[in-house]
Amino acid sequence: MELRQLEYFMAVCHELHFTRAAEKLGIAQPSLSQQIRLLEHEIGTPLFDRIGKKTVITEAGKTLLHHSYNVFHELSQARAAISEIQGLKRGTLKIGALLTVVNYLLPPTVIGFHRSYPNVELSVLGLRTGDIYNGLLENELDLGIVYLPMEHDDLETIPLFKENLALAVPVDHPIAQRPFVTLDILKETPSVLLPNTYFLRQLINEQCRALAFAPQPVMEMTTMESIINMVVQGLGVTILPKGYLDYIGNPHIQTIPIQNPVPTTQIGVVYRKNKYLCAASRVFMEQLITTIKSKYMD
Repeated sequence: MELRQLEYFMAVCHELHFTRAAEKLGIAQPSLSQQIRLLEHEIGTPLFDRIGKKTVITEAGKTLLHHSYNVFHELSQARAAISEIQGLKRGTLKIGALLTVVNYLLPPTVIGFHRSYPNVELSVLGLRTGDIYNGLLENELDLGIVYLPMEHDDLETIPLFKENLALAVPVDHPIAQRPFVTLDILKETPSVLLPNTYFLRQLINEQCRALAFAPQPVMEMTTMESIINMVVQGLGVTILPKGYLDYIGNPHIQTIPIQNPVPTTQIGVVYRKNKYLCAASRVFMEQLITTIKSKYMD
């Protein structure tokens, strides 16, 4: 059994389509099929059921996939430990961060880290919560910056800070001069919100349920930038992290505090418990914590 075969096998598992997996790997589809057949021959049992054009992982395939993740995890651990011998003169660090915090939370830490350790290859990916969760468990990410809680037996979390959500309205809106509002405003005023699959929307829904109503937005959009554009155009109000609203400083938007209750989120760092935390990961986390303390806790 070769590592290359396991890599090919994992690609087919992810795509559940031999042609797409071959394209992703940059090899010919017949070559991929041959390697999978050789692997199945060595294992002694089919790894995939091929039903017409549909590819399904067998129980044996699911077992091998689980152990394949562990194999590549151990290899990445070895690389991290070896690169640590070199200090921070080289190495890689891949971070998955929520789209809501990439712009306004991470830049100072990313810039400072790169200036101090320019030879460490740093990747910061703006991702949704589920993608960060899977990326950590599948060893594709070293660290995640997420809304807590994020729970799994193999994941460790470090809370960073709590942040209030706030209402964003056009500056010429009738309620723009109010000192504060309550969540009931969503019953009285048209709104533009994230879809129900997003953590922030779920949080808003949960707190609205406690007030005996459910938000009924006139429009749902998947990016905060697009939501802000709709608010500027007067389609409705919205609720977003105050840090983000302060960061963009849109002159056409008025930010109003929400009280009774104040909806809050907790942002934290998450990583695999059994993952070797290389020097790059530790230093980045230390710098991030220092940046957050200076910005939010003075």
